[in-house]
Formats: sequence, structure tokens, C-alpha cells
Amino acid sequence: MSMLILPTAEQALPGRDTPLSTSNFHYVNGQSIKPPFEAGLRWAIFGMGCFWGAERRFWQQPGVMTTAVGYAGGFTPNPTYEEACSGHTGHSEVVLVVFDPQQTTFEKLLAVFWESHDPTQGMRQGNDIGSQYRSVIYCQDAQQLAETQASATMVEDKLLALGYPAITTEIRQAPEFYYAEDYHQQYLAKNPQGYCGLRGTGISCS
Repeated sequence: MSMLILPTAEQALPGRDTPLSTSNFHYVNGQSIKPPFEAGLRWAIFGMGCFWGAERRFWQQPGVMTTAVGYAGGFTPNPTYEEACSGHTGHSEVVLVVFDPQQTTFEKLLAVFWESHDPTQGMRQGNDIGSQYRSVIYCQDAQQLAETQASATMVEDKLLALGYPAITTEIRQAPEFYYAEDYHQQYLAKNPQGYCGLRGTGISCS
């Protein structure tokens, strides 16, 4: 099976019933990375290539209370990193972003997303090739979904005007989020010289 083609449910790896062992401690800010979260907080799930750099971009944003990396959008329950990278789970590498709507807005997080990567590349992001690197936004509710679809139209118009193809970002309400292994959580804080492949297109969503 090509790593550029999503598997069907029948083709996907079986996975496991037990979640991977992951601590509930954000290495950077000490907050919990697992629910339940404080009342009033909101969340969304973003995938924009390798999740190491994507997570750092979001935990640096004002109003973001906590973040975690994981896998979502596929079929395999509780996948490992190796399984997700095989292309046989259907998952994308993603970041769970929990934010305080009194301190920031979903619109601002969407701007970070669109400005930080190239959402036109399909099953890759830069030199990272495979379905796990595809661009995705998984929304908490219908309101976020409507905001995301409207922003996607605006971004696509900007990119088409610059000669880019249509965006390929997968947009839908959030499927199950599976936490990645501990060593991936806040990876670039633990490994400051680690790999980060984030590259934007130069557009502004302000």
C-alpha cells in the first residue's frame, strides 16, 4: 500500500484496546494534557506536518493553556508512532490545542495554522512525505466547523492568487484523538536542536 493513499478500515492495522502510556504533565507549563479540562476551556485538533514543530507553535500562543501530540483521523485504535508512520493506520500526526476563549479566539488559532504551513501539498509537508503528514483541522463542534470552512475559503482565494493549487486540508468534526508516546510530547522543549519542518507560504490571515 502506498504511503500516499489512505487505507480503508479493512486494510488498517488492528491496533490495541489499551491506550499508550503517557504522563499527564506538560513539560513546558506543567498543565494537564488530558481531560477533564477546566470549565470554559475549548479545544481543537490541528495537523500540519510533523507534530513536533506544530505543537511548539501552538504552545507559544497567548491563551493556549495546554497542548499534546497524538494521532487522529484514521482507523487504528491506540496506534504507535511506528504504526502511524507506516501509512497503515490512516491517522495524521496532530496537536490537541486547549485554549481559553477569554484570552484568545479560535480565529487566531486558525491564523496560526494557515500561516505556519503549506495547506496545498496533499499527503506531505515539505520533505516529510506520507499520509500522516497531511493538513487537517478537526473541530470540537459545529460552530468551529463553520468558522474553519469560512477561513479555508479565504485562505484558498489568497493562495490561488499567488499561483498555488487548491488547498487539500481535511476539515471535519473531531474523530477520536489518541495520545502519542511520552517522548513525542513537547519534543522540541526536551530537544531544542530537534527537527522542525514548519514552512509557511508567506500569506497573512490578519
